[in-house]
Amino acid sequence: MIDPSAQIHPSAIVEAGASIGAGCMIGPFAIVGPEVTLGAGVTVKSHALVTGWTEIGAGSTIFSFASVGEVPQDLKYAGERTRLIVGAGCRIRENATLHVGTEGGGGVTRVGDNCLVMAGAHVGHDAQIDDNVILAQNAAVAGHVTIERNVIVGAAAGLHQHIRVGEGSIIGALTRVTRDVMPFGLVSTTDGTLQGLNVIGLKRRGMGREDIAALRDAYKRLAEGEGTLSDLAQALMVETDSEVVAQVAQFFTADSHRKFLRPT
Repeated sequence: MIDPSAQIHPSAIVEAGASIGAGCMIGPFAIVGPEVTLGAGVTVKSHALVTGWTEIGAGSTIFSFASVGEVPQDLKYAGERTRLIVGAGCRIRENATLHVGTEGGGGVTRVGDNCLVMAGAHVGHDAQIDDNVILAQNAAVAGHVTIERNVIVGAAAGLHQHIRVGEGSIIGALTRVTRDVMPFGLVSTTDGTLQGLNVIGLKRRGMGREDIAALRDAYKRLAEGEGTLSDLAQALMVETDSEVVAQVAQFFTADSHRKFLRPT
């Protein structure tokens, strides 16, 4: 179904079965597959590909030469019908690649609202990306990665499969991350060690001084305390009255496929 208000260039290919919402704009030589749903006001620029069982939220823009909804780079994938869901207000820049999920990974790759996927960045199969996430140029998010809201992943950073990246954290450019990153953390070295808190980001988002001070104290206790991270985090959870500290403690007490980057 194509809404009458949609503008589709004569050279674009919109396959039968695609759902094109009100006010969509599809540029020259763009391709939209038969199981694609474009929400209202989506723009697909020239030479972009949107394929697979893919849903793009209202007001999002797919830039030229992006490949959105292709099959995953997983040798176990056997053609099962899996999905990609991209939220509203997202910007998928040139040459970015976003793949559908796999049956073994839950079947859905998901990108939240108001995300920016910069040129050449990759979102692998079954990744779960929350709202307001920025993936800078050539950042590589492997399969099954979970990224919570308000995270920034720097240019050419690589995130290993199955890791979690906590809310409000920042990953520096050229960084290799192989373990879970705590909420509000700062990972800024190429070998992927946790360097401290993303204090600048916290201030920009309006976090109060008391919460920042509580996080600093919690980080110090986790870095200098004796015992396992889980034990230290459980002690924090019992003692703190700060919601953000409790959030950090809960992150460290949850199950992890790859273990945690330890505060240093």
